[in-house]
Amino acid sequence: MDKIPMTRAGHTALDTELKQLKSVERPAIIKAIAEAREHGDLSENAEYHSAKEKQSFIEGRIKEIEGVLSLAEVIDPAKLSGSIKFGATVTVVDEDTDAEKTWQIVGEHEADIERGLLNIKSPIARALIGKDEGDSVEVRTPGGEKSYEVLSIKYV
Repeated sequence: MDKIPMTRAGHTALDTELKQLKSVERPAIIKAIAEAREHGDLSENAEYHSAKEKQSFIEGRIKEIEGVLSLAEVIDPAKLSGSIKFGATVTVVDEDTDAEKTWQIVGEHEADIERGLLNIKSPIARALIGKDEGDSVEVRTPGGEKSYEVLSIKYV
């Protein structure tokens, strides 16, 4: 299996979620199932079916996180430099609107565009990889063609 690149912060967040699921969510749902069973006929017990569904989701998420963490390759961006690659914090300017945007290129399991964490597999990240400050980048997005100029590259 291929390793999954991840920042230390992304790895820590997944590990924290896993601990929460195992130590808090799982015991709570087991208790909810036991309480729902006490109400009698399970075939028409909505609480029981809801709890079982939630249990299924929790167990699936635990397996998914364990799988990701077992393949994780934690990369420290502070040890990197040079052109844009995984872990880089990149500031670009939209050449059409002059709007500046800053993103950190991260693994797909920690990506959150609202927080400026750009999935390495996204079209924008793929276009930025290998570029240097001052380079212009053409990106085909769902909203059409975009042109960005790379203003700065930081590794923190």
